[in-house]
Amino acid sequence: MTKGDIVDSIAEETGLSKADAERAVNAFTGAVTSALKGGDSVSIVGFGTFSVSARAARTGRNPRTGEAIQIKASNAPKFKAGKGLKEAVN
Repeated sequence: MTKGDIVDSIAEETGLSKADAERAVNAFTGAVTSALKGGDSVSIVGFGTFSVSARAARTGRNPRTGEAIQIKASNAPKFKAGKGLKEAVN
């Protein structure tokens, strides 16, 4: 399912225009992104939790040459599915 499919689905279910549904999707993703950038997590009861995980610097290998390379520390977004979502897909 793509962003366009999500917009179409929201527009159909809510009776909003596709433009309004797309603004709603963009507002949601923007709000989640801003919260994660600020160091917060976002919990949606029954759906899941978005959070940020810190990755330490480490040594990796270039698969082509086998040469050791340094991979710098970074932050990675994470999603943990909630109970309701887990039950819905099983």
